[in-house]
Amino acid sequence: MTDKVLGVILGGGQGSRLSPLTQTRSKPAVPIAGKYRLVDIPISNCLNSGIHRMFVLTQFNSASLNKHIKNTYHFSHFSTAFVDILAAEQTVQNSGWFQGTADAVRQCMHHIVSHEFDYILILSGDQLYQMDFKDMIEKHIEANAEITIATIPVTAKDATDFGILKADDENMITSFIEKPKTGLEDWISDTGAEMQGEGRNFLASMGIYVFNREYLINILNENEEEKDFGKEILPRAISQSRVLSYQYEGYWTDIGNISSFFEANLGLTDEIPKFNMFDSNHAIFTRARMLPPSKISGTTLDKTIIAEGCIIQASKVEHAVLGIRSRIGKDTVITNAYIMGSDRYQTLEEIQEETSKGNSLIGIGDRCFINNAIIDKNCRIGNDVKINGGNHLEDGDFELYAVKDGIVVIKKGAVVPSGTVI
Repeated sequence: MTDKVLGVILGGGQGSRLSPLTQTRSKPAVPIAGKYRLVDIPISNCLNSGIHRMFVLTQFNSASLNKHIKNTYHFSHFSTAFVDILAAEQTVQNSGWFQGTADAVRQCMHHIVSHEFDYILILSGDQLYQMDFKDMIEKHIEANAEITIATIPVTAKDATDFGILKADDENMITSFIEKPKTGLEDWISDTGAEMQGEGRNFLASMGIYVFNREYLINILNENEEEKDFGKEILPRAISQSRVLSYQYEGYWTDIGNISSFFEANLGLTDEIPKFNMFDSNHAIFTRARMLPPSKISGTTLDKTIIAEGCIIQASKVEHAVLGIRSRIGKDTVITNAYIMGSDRYQTLEEIQEETSKGNSLIGIGDRCFINNAIIDKNCRIGNDVKINGGNHLEDGDFELYAVKDGIVVIKKGAVVPSGTVI
């Protein structure tokens, strides 16, 4: 796979549905599971599948993503492996931003084709899943396909949020519709007995594609007005070319909004999580930070993931993810929460100075109550703060926090004064 396949990871657009987590960073740079970034997921899937050459296409708020990739993915001088950023750039031929997924690949094609490869694997940078791309590419080659689309069976309720496909007996895609609202009964597919038993009767596109090299070059050049794969390129290709459906039945979720992001992270605390971070065959790679072990004093823990370098004195932490360098004070209770942690430790001198001035420290103070919340990085939560998310709160965007679907999101670097109640 190393010589045959080149990976291209789409960095996503503005990510407004994931705001305020995307106010200062791109979607692929959003921290997940306490120690990773979203972009680590597709990169790790590629590396585990023997695909060692990747481009990441970025446009919005890309500085932190660039820094993460630069500090993380280093390979031997004797290896051809790389993970490189391709940012939107003005050229003589094009002076505009990326206008869609296909347009992003088109604009970067002059960089991509300078490398040798037979197949190009196009991935999204904001999905949580573990897939062996080797099998997908082998099926693509066996079927003599020009495009292969990874598909996943979904229920009728979920079908309206995806591009839905129909395939023939040879798994060749015959028709496609984007986010159907009516006439769903016409799009039922034979997804297999197990999937049908779960009511998952519709084949949804996962936004994961394999293209033959020359075919992709030609189809992007044929009509430069087509800017998006899902809405324009693929529907046209299905009527003209051999497009294979590769059905995937494992865990996969599209991190599209705050609710799905929150659910995906807290789902990792389940006794047997759907996304298995402990599978050595599907290791997740990320930056090696050389942090000390976490230190926990007097805390009752249940269904909790704790990353490295934390200092925890809370009375109770339940159903929560605690990110790197999290600091939580005494007698604090945290339930149903993702605490992202911080980028640095405060020195003893800084702590003494801040305390003498009555300022809050980085982390969460004493006697706090936090429920149904996401605390972004580098926040300072004072003492006796109560944050209780839930359906009783109306959605809104405020100076220090936002509320989305009842989930309170404290903005990155926010200072929440002692005694605050949300």
